[in-house]
Amino acid sequence: QVQLVESGGGLVQAGGSLRLSCAASGDTFRSYHMGWFRQAPGKEREFVAAVNWSGGSTTYADSVKGRFTISRDNAKNTGHLQMNSLKPEDTAVYYCAADRLPSSGWRTGVGYDYWGQGTQVTVSS
Repeated sequence: QVQLVESGGGLVQAGGSLRLSCAASGDTFRSYHMGWFRQAPGKEREFVAAVNWSGGSTTYADSVKGRFTISRDNAKNTGHLQMNSLKPEDTAVYYCAADRLPSSGWRTGVGYDYWGQGTQVTVSS
């Protein structure tokens, strides 16, 4: 229903910052909760952060709390993940995902049905 495309990944030194973007198309973006996930080689996909349909409620994994900020602009059909104080263990492919309303579990990374292609984030030590 909705198509998602991530951008903004790259190579940064530890302590640096990146801002990831997620462009949505094909459906009304405000009809979806949005989340960010990441997956490192040989590891399972990990929930990072999520924001509800309006942008008024957010939640974060403990590993990124205080360093990452999730946001969205429904008028521009975009979501963002601001990543500060990056660590080598943040290295992964980052994916944005959407969960169409009505839904449950979005705060815990459950029930996301639509996924982007991913963007690589590499943090050097």
